[in-house]
Amino acid sequence: MAARKGSGKEARRAELGKAVQRALMVRGLEGLRLRDIAEEAGVTPAAVLYYGDLDALVHDTYQQAIERYSQEREQAATRHADARDQLRACIDNGVAGGPDDVLTRLLFEYWPRCLRDARAAALDSALTERQIAVYSGILVLGQAQGHFVLQDPSRLLAASFVAMEDGYQMEVLAGRRSRTEVITALRAYARAVTGHDLADHP
Repeated sequence: MAARKGSGKEARRAELGKAVQRALMVRGLEGLRLRDIAEEAGVTPAAVLYYGDLDALVHDTYQQAIERYSQEREQAATRHADARDQLRACIDNGVAGGPDDVLTRLLFEYWPRCLRDARAAALDSALTERQIAVYSGILVLGQAQGHFVLQDPSRLLAASFVAMEDGYQMEVLAGRRSRTEVITALRAYARAVTGHDLADHP
């Protein structure tokens, strides 16, 4: 019985997390109110508070978004043994589909809080480091497999990949640049720093 109650509570928490996401997409972080989440969840504001205040709920949602984004990218890369395929998958999986890409929007909606909130900044740093680690591992593997000739240390190149992605994501979310354009730009950078054109490997 206790386990069943616990699982029910977790299911309600998961549904509330989805309500937070929907409310964030409509209102944005700065305009978000507790009652917005309550309306999305179909409950009272008091029922929402049972799971935490507004800051705690948003923080949890951001943390979950980071985990999903990171896991999806890591899993996309590790499906392949060849570093060239891994790099292609890593680039393709990391770029937003368009202005309505919910997962990427969530990450960028929360980012300004990192400038003032140490807890938010720590989460953002963890996300950045995790993405750098993925790229760096792929670059090292590609060098070991004889596919890549790295022009600089792998971690430096990996950090540049992530920085470029972050800048380009804003363009995609704002509708000023397409996903295809961004992938093309990142592949061009990959070619410049690895000596390998990803288009040459089917």
